[in-house]
Amino acid sequence: MLNNFESRGKQIREQSKQLVYDYMLYSNECQNTSNGVTLAQIFRDCGFDWGEYEKATSSNQQYWCVALVRELEQEGKVERLESKKWRLR
Repeated sequence: MLNNFESRGKQIREQSKQLVYDYMLYSNECQNTSNGVTLAQIFRDCGFDWGEYEKATSSNQQYWCVALVRELEQEGKVERLESKKWRLR
């Protein structure tokens, strides 16, 4: 039973990662010749923001997205610029 939840969680992570990558492919600001976009913009534009809640503000919620873009970075698909913005590699 618990493996089912773990499996579903993995599927959600993979779908989220693909959503972010598709977003970056679509966005002119994310192209490898552009200045990139902030993690906060990616987070909000992809619909991951749940809104403002006590002890779970929008800016706090975006931190799980860091691991997501770091995985895309490890796969050689995106890069983080010195400006802390992200773009396609």
